[in-house]
Amino acid sequence: MVPEYDVEDFKKKFPRLADEMFSGNPKQLKLRMRNIDPWRGYVPTVVDYIRRCKSVEEAFEVIEYLVRRNELSTKEADELKEKLRNGGIEAFGGRKEDDYYYRYARRYWASLVSYQRSFEEEEVEEST
Repeated sequence: MVPEYDVEDFKKKFPRLADEMFSGNPKQLKLRMRNIDPWRGYVPTVVDYIRRCKSVEEAFEVIEYLVRRNELSTKEADELKEKLRNGGIEAFGGRKEDDYYYRYARRYWASLVSYQRSFEEEEVEEST
């Protein structure tokens, strides 16, 4: 997440940078967004754990484990178990394969590199 500042707060916190940015003739300013890691701060939910299970029995064990650790209430556990009984793991969106997060991250970073290359090509065209 990119921090937002009020102009006056920005001037107080970064006086020299503010002088450079806001003094003299108006200048064109280009900002680049910092690459944000899609997994930063990510905490798996009970559904993420269930979707990694290879069987409904394994999913029940995961639910019981989370209840014992007080990470899941018994009411929520009962609702999840009922959903498992009626629809299986597929009721939660299907099983996540072992390399699910790796493949997702690879697609994310590949699209980001592709975008960055096109952005750099635009800059080269503008400068010529």
